[in-house]
Amino acid sequence: MEEEMTVNKTNVLDDIHPCYTLDNTTYIFASHPSVACLALYVFLGFLSLCTVCGNLLVIIAVVCFRQLHSPTNYLILSLAVADLLVGILVFPFSMSFTVFSCWHHEGLLCKIRGTFDVTLSTASILNLCCISVDRYHAVCQPLTYRSKISHRVVGAMVLLSWGLSALIGIGVTVAGFNQGKCEGSCLMDALISTTLACIFSFYIPVIIMLSIYLRIFLVAQRQVRVIHNSKPGGVSKMERKATKTLATVMGVFILCWTPYFVCIIFQPFTFRITPVAVIETLNWLTLSNSMLNPFIYAFFYSWFRTAFKLIMTGKIFQASFANTKLF
Repeated sequence: MEEEMTVNKTNVLDDIHPCYTLDNTTYIFASHPSVACLALYVFLGFLSLCTVCGNLLVIIAVVCFRQLHSPTNYLILSLAVADLLVGILVFPFSMSFTVFSCWHHEGLLCKIRGTFDVTLSTASILNLCCISVDRYHAVCQPLTYRSKISHRVVGAMVLLSWGLSALIGIGVTVAGFNQGKCEGSCLMDALISTTLACIFSFYIPVIIMLSIYLRIFLVAQRQVRVIHNSKPGGVSKMERKATKTLATVMGVFILCWTPYFVCIIFQPFTFRITPVAVIETLNWLTLSNSMLNPFIYAFFYSWFRTAFKLIMTGKIFQASFANTKLF
């Protein structure tokens, strides 16, 4: 079914999309998509498949292997569920109803897509924040870790993350949050809703994670120096490993999310609509973080890799697989 969108003549050259064609002053979805359009959706479909498969492996591993039933892994499980739902719900909606389509229309499907997008993306970010808190206690306070980070505490952290994410997602949709340019009294409403959404969904969690990981890194460096004093020669390798792990964790996250939120937070102050191609590219960059999370937070651990091999080779169907020693 063709979807028609009328646009202002002055913006025609700014809003070119590979899957739409221009008919006078009206954009219509191309009945014969271009090679670029087909390549775009094949690529996005591949990202969606990788996101679903990667996070599904994490979920099966944590659920099926008793050795992985720990507070830390339950947080990773919650993260994987959020990222899996991003791959199942947000990716297809974003492919079918692109930013360009929802840019000019505020129909029910666009609102649903926006709610899923904000809620699940925020849930993913907040789960990452909870993981950083867990790692802080494990590294910086190892003697009190088991008493402070219990199953009950982890359950409360997970419920809080998902509850706050749903509240933000629904609130943003009800407030009519959008990425377009508005004028007059609309400007203040857009500014308030945009600023609040960005602060609670991104900036506060990022500040918390940066502070925590910096503290973890400093403590790890101090521990390495202690080890170096007793075992000379082994410090450089441990320092490189700690630096590489923490740099990867925060580097990938910041790379994926910062450009989008920087663009959105300044959108109400601009005098021109941000080009659709820019917004769409930044949006997909943020979603790609859900695909990368399983590699960052699971593939770094040898026991997860062992579990993945058992799952992919079908050995989990053998008797007593749940008690398999992974480490």
